[in-house]
Amino acid sequence: MEGSQGLSSRRAAQLLEEYGENRLESARKTSPLAIFAGQFRDALVMILLGCTLLSCLMGDAAEALAIAVIVLLNALLGFFQEYRTERTLEKLGEMAAPTAVAIRDGQPVTVPASQLVPGDVVLLEAGNRVPADGVLLEAKDLSCDESMLTGESVGVEKNSRSCQVYMGTLVTRGKGRFQVTHTGQRTEMGKIAGMLSSIEEGPTPLQQRLDHLGRVIGFGCLGICAVVAVAGIIRGEDPLQMVITGVSLSVAAVPEGLPAIVTIALALAVGRMVRRGALIRRLHAVETLGCATVICSDKTGTLTENRMTVTCLETLDRQVEAEGSGLVGRFRCQGAPFSPGDDPVFSLLLLTAAHCNSALLAPDNRILGEPTEQALLAAALWAGVRREGSGIQAEGENPFDSSRKMMSTLVRRPDGTRLLLAKGAPDLLLRRCTAVLTPQGARPLTPALRQQITGQNTRLAGQALRVLGFACRIAGPADLAEEGFTFLGLAGLWDPPRKDAREAVARCRRAHIRPVMITGDHAVTAQAIARKLGICREGDPVLTGSQLDQLDDRELDRQLGQVSVFARVTPAHKLRLVRAFKARGGVVAMTGDGVNDAPAVKEADIGVAMGITGTDVTKEAASVILLDDSFATLVAAVEEGRVIYQNIRKFIRYLLSCNIGEVVTMFFAMLMGMPIPLLPIQILLINLATDGLPAIALGLDPPSEDVMAQPPRRAGDSIFSGGLATTILTRGFLIGLTTLAVFTILTGQGATLEQARTGALTALVASQLIHVFECKSEKKGLLSIHPLDNPLLIGAVGVSALMLAAALYTPLFSSVFQTVPLTGKQLLTCLIACLAAPLASSLLLAFRHGRPARGTVVHPQPLPLPPGGTPSDKHEFPV
Repeated sequence: MEGSQGLSSRRAAQLLEEYGENRLESARKTSPLAIFAGQFRDALVMILLGCTLLSCLMGDAAEALAIAVIVLLNALLGFFQEYRTERTLEKLGEMAAPTAVAIRDGQPVTVPASQLVPGDVVLLEAGNRVPADGVLLEAKDLSCDESMLTGESVGVEKNSRSCQVYMGTLVTRGKGRFQVTHTGQRTEMGKIAGMLSSIEEGPTPLQQRLDHLGRVIGFGCLGICAVVAVAGIIRGEDPLQMVITGVSLSVAAVPEGLPAIVTIALALAVGRMVRRGALIRRLHAVETLGCATVICSDKTGTLTENRMTVTCLETLDRQVEAEGSGLVGRFRCQGAPFSPGDDPVFSLLLLTAAHCNSALLAPDNRILGEPTEQALLAAALWAGVRREGSGIQAEGENPFDSSRKMMSTLVRRPDGTRLLLAKGAPDLLLRRCTAVLTPQGARPLTPALRQQITGQNTRLAGQALRVLGFACRIAGPADLAEEGFTFLGLAGLWDPPRKDAREAVARCRRAHIRPVMITGDHAVTAQAIARKLGICREGDPVLTGSQLDQLDDRELDRQLGQVSVFARVTPAHKLRLVRAFKARGGVVAMTGDGVNDAPAVKEADIGVAMGITGTDVTKEAASVILLDDSFATLVAAVEEGRVIYQNIRKFIRYLLSCNIGEVVTMFFAMLMGMPIPLLPIQILLINLATDGLPAIALGLDPPSEDVMAQPPRRAGDSIFSGGLATTILTRGFLIGLTTLAVFTILTGQGATLEQARTGALTALVASQLIHVFECKSEKKGLLSIHPLDNPLLIGAVGVSALMLAAALYTPLFSSVFQTVPLTGKQLLTCLIACLAAPLASSLLLAFRHGRPARGTVVHPQPLPLPPGGTPSDKHEFPV
């Protein structure tokens, strides 16, 4: 390094070669080719690729081409969705300033931030992002917002005692010059980003279920091949022909459109979520949201508005209410107007609030700074206390830090006297005080008075206010010792809960989802806000970070059953809590905004980043981004996740029932020695036309009324849970038997083989199009549903019916699909037969739902907070 004058260009080039570029390595750097290849990894797609190969080997080029097109369409849909979100959200490098002013060859020059190396001297000013880690050489009234690293919302003053600056932090005030010590992955931000690579992502519940479904279908296809081949050989049929027939049947059994329809449904759900304020980074994360059993949320900005206002001031013997907005406000004492300037204690308290403060009053009368600092400066301005023109000069400062939880400023008044003004956490500030100021003068701070002030602090915190204490003492030149203070009073600041937060919490409880608050705030304040929002009840326990440190994993597991509010926690505590909730069997959603939240966000089953206040490192780790930072938006996303899973079950039920119907038709016809009732080209027509459009429309079905009144499904549950497998098999057999019955009846009535096959095709398609309406509900029969609430489904069924009519009654398509026109009597026979299956299915459905199904899980009731609840009303959460 070449000292405080910077580097030469030549030396900088050498160091760049040695250390590499000043960039952070993305934890998820995926090439377009890898994203595209990833679309072919699930079991069902692999089966479809196998079917394509088999169709080619059998000489059925048309079917092979059709299946290949479907697989490619599915891959392209998934690729474009993931590629778009990856590229849109890959902004990790933007956190490092794109350019920086460095001293090179003795002159300040603008260089790309990626070209900085250890030893570079870089200039800083307000508004800059710090481009690398380093040590300050010079600072003039310099303050940095390091909340993205520390989680503390208060700016950090930089001086000889606090001389480190960190990549990605924001310069909020002043100017400075620093020497780079670490770049890229060696910075503090780089170390945190590097932690993310050690947390591996597993497949989502939906991916697990679809892979399981693919394996089931694969084994089923092998079974069909074996049974048909063996049965044919036993009957004396040509073995090769029987193997080919079995392969044809197995190809027919595979729902070719399922992967594409799942992808389309998920992509459309992503679009709906964006309109509701939630951006989904991974397509399959949509469905994972519906499994959530625990939502761990920060308080400030997510459950509250992050908009501080001073609502009260208290001294030892007087309470004053405050209200206002912007630069205009007023004070009242016991209902009467009050002027703080008439009381020496309040005057000094507000002078401390104004001068021991990092916020700024801009020329356009906007207050700039952190929300807490803005609120305190505004309250001082309401009372006419202004820094500008007061003649009071700042001479030194002890900046805020998270261990002391206070800051102090040395000021000199016009008469030459000096004061050390302090503000901070009341409990910690009181330890540094020896007296308390009253209108009659200072009084020794006796144990009784300490207890009285502590009681005031607890009372205000219990009103969900953030409470700060104020103190001062006479000081000498350069006297910054934080001791011997005289306590002045307290300020209560109100950060209102979001208007929709309480209802969102209530919706969580009705949905059997447990809301948990995890915050760095005071325990009493956190508990009060949580109580207002319905997260906890009066008297429910709160765990602090220091208490967490004293618990082993077994004791923590016991506490998690009762505690829903965690206060004074660090990012390390958040990570531990996520792991503990997961160990209890929970599917955990975790919100975060700062860089230090990223490991916990990535560890969670559903990592949620804030779109407004969140850092790009956290967004990189998350699967969901809340564009408005609102808890209610997260709950809406959970609802959407439940809806999409409901709809996926609907179209899986539809597609598999239809495919089983086709297999049953062909399988039993072969076993009974009947002519083949459906030709391969006719099966292709059914699979490509009548299956696809209605299934896609089912994916857009509106939510059921009770979607947020049901318990979350268990992440390990099969996609066929709740009796769905029985429903699919039963309905599939009924569809197949109906088709065979029509084929047999028409043959018995003297119809030609072509007419009988056309009748079977018509019966099969009609049965499927009737069945699609049954699939709208797992609990209601055909006559109980609302078929008109999904216009797209009506349109899809209409298009499918027209395609069938075209295949029957237009010469071109009739020749392609080898059909013939049916008479009115034959059509009536088909339609009457098709209505038998829905009626029988409705009877079976009514019977099954008249008693608990096998395997039904008894879930706990919603987690209500009754108005009459008392601290003795103990309740244990399942996760």
